[in-house]
Amino acid sequence: MGIPVPSVGNLEAVLFDVDGTLCDSDPLHFMAFREMLQEIGFQEGVPINEDFFMEYISGKHNSDIGISLFPDWDQSMRDKFLDDKEARFRSLAVQLLRPVEGLETLCKWIKDRGLKRAAVTNAPPENAKLMISLLGLTDFFELVVLGSECERPKPYPHPYLEALKCLGVSSDQAFAFEDSASGLKAAVGAGLAGIGVMTRNPEDGLLEAGATLIVQNFNDPKLWNALEGQS
Repeated sequence: MGIPVPSVGNLEAVLFDVDGTLCDSDPLHFMAFREMLQEIGFQEGVPINEDFFMEYISGKHNSDIGISLFPDWDQSMRDKFLDDKEARFRSLAVQLLRPVEGLETLCKWIKDRGLKRAAVTNAPPENAKLMISLLGLTDFFELVVLGSECERPKPYPHPYLEALKCLGVSSDQAFAFEDSASGLKAAVGAGLAGIGVMTRNPEDGLLEAGATLIVQNFNDPKLWNALEGQS
């Protein structure tokens, strides 16, 4: 099932998605989208529900979200709406953002072993910087790769390929944590083992996208069994 997670002896780097992986941020994105879409009369003013959010918004790049939601708008209108939505998300994040359970323990394990680490995200630059800062990880990551600055964002493998190149490691010396099918497809497409974090997305979808392992959070015994070879 999926690409094997490298053994500790061969492991050189750990890569992380940000939104939904380091922190359970989807509820904040949902709140921001729901409020703003209702304000402009989307769906005749009927608020979007979580099923709509998961199908059309979660895990997708903003450029694709804009086209999907507003096919008849010109690009400048889409960009303005999405920029305003991200500003609202950031205001919510400052108040409500919390790390996924076990993140501090995992980061200590990674640092103690001298492993390289990178954040690989489709999030807008301001969002990525804010979330990483709020989680206290600004000094933890030696590299942040933004999908918007790559040839193609996730679900294409380019962001992960860029991370591997910059860190100077091969795909069999690293693995990635992801919470979405889109992100897992990108990681697996770059030759990485992908560990799916079930903050919001269903297990079946993560497995279909190529996840090697599914964990509830970073305290999950299945994760530590895989990392340390415990029985």
